[in-house]
Amino acid sequence: MTLRLDLLRHGETELGGGLRGSLDDALTTKGWEQMHAAVEQGGPWDRLVSSPLQRCARFAEQLGARLNVPVHLDKDLQELHFGAWEGRSAVALMDTDAEALGQFWADPYGFTPPDGEPVLAFSSRVLAAVERLHAAYAGQRVLLVSHGGVMRLLLAQARGLPREQLLNVEVGHGALFSLAVSAGLALKEAE
Repeated sequence: MTLRLDLLRHGETELGGGLRGSLDDALTTKGWEQMHAAVEQGGPWDRLVSSPLQRCARFAEQLGARLNVPVHLDKDLQELHFGAWEGRSAVALMDTDAEALGQFWADPYGFTPPDGEPVLAFSSRVLAAVERLHAAYAGQRVLLVSHGGVMRLLLAQARGLPREQLLNVEVGHGALFSLAVSAGLALKEAE
């Protein structure tokens, strides 16, 4: 049986762009608007699952209350931890760490930011969480409120992209995508 998993990225955050990772900043007014606009024509959902970071969880809790749908927070669906690069923009890193940033962009699985979470470990925890969602909610439609990295990972896998192209997947603030998740963690984009 298939799980319909809709992926929603959080909106713009108060502390702006850059590598937010495990930083727990709040949404801006525009960020809230981006997320509301994204789900306006979506659903109906049987349940909502969210990263516990407030830029995702506050919206999921509000939407769940409005739709009278249960909300579950799952720490395994948090963004990649960027270590020493947390909160820094690519532009700033180009001034101080250009070679390392280039290595990360070229092969995110092969290069880990200083003191950061390896992408392979990130991938393992995210895919294990999605596998648990499939086991628990197959046959249902679930909205996952999460982060750009989580969504890039799942979309890259659904599209059959090589690991080196992970960071080429475009996922804007408030972006909404749909996946069909089948047994054995078979992912494909849904219409």
